[in-house]
Amino acid sequence: MAAGWDPRAGTGPEGAEWLPVLDIPAAARQRRWTVLLRWLLLLPQFVVVWLLSIAAFFVTVAGWFAALFLGRLPDGIFSFLGSVLVYRTRVNASAMLLVDRYPPFSFSAPDHPVQIELRATPLNRLAVLFRLFLMIPAAIVNNLAQAGWFAVSWVFWLIGIALGRLPEPVFAATAAVTRYGMRFTAYVTMLTPAYPKRLFGDEPVAQDAVRSGTRPLLLTTGAKVLVVLFLLLGLAGHVVSGTMDYDDSDDEYGSVGPTAVPTYGTGD
Repeated sequence: MAAGWDPRAGTGPEGAEWLPVLDIPAAARQRRWTVLLRWLLLLPQFVVVWLLSIAAFFVTVAGWFAALFLGRLPDGIFSFLGSVLVYRTRVNASAMLLVDRYPPFSFSAPDHPVQIELRATPLNRLAVLFRLFLMIPAAIVNNLAQAGWFAVSWVFWLIGIALGRLPEPVFAATAAVTRYGMRFTAYVTMLTPAYPKRLFGDEPVAQDAVRSGTRPLLLTTGAKVLVVLFLLLGLAGHVVSGTMDYDDSDDEYGSVGPTAVPTYGTGD
């Protein structure tokens, strides 16, 4: 994560748009007992993430006003929001069975296998002003992908217990969902001007440019099929949920109708 503001940091070495980076080692063996108890072990972390998210919300609101005037986030706000994001990403990576190592109760953990790279960059004031509306398409994609993953997470959990690791396609597809969620949050909190993208992975690069198992994040055909499955399952879940809510509403009105209309007998 960048230590200071750099007006040139919004682009990569070749002038392309720079996106926040997620670094996770390649899929490796995990202890079966930690996989079995993973979410139970992470309960304290979930509480911490919830508390940090509340604080981050108010800091983001303050950062929004500051960015409108300055065209960037103040260093203190950028540092805090970036620290919350990396903390949350480590917990998410552990919960989604991407790494076996328990996330530390600390913002700074340079030896932890899950790292993100953020760069403090200039922000377009107009994009900041309409950020709430601009984020809607990405929010839909992120919500569908996350919901779809959780719908089949119990299958991955059983696979992890049986094999002691996630198969490569499952690992890559899960990492893609995790990275997209991280980039979405970074965009919402104005840690980056770059719109979240590349849910289906990156393009291959030279071997000397490989930095981690997810940098670049290369998805096989099987992994891409899983990402599509996540999106479809997420969509199906929302459709079913919406249909059930609609049916419940109809039932409520139907039960009220007959009692609301008085009936009168006919006299002789």
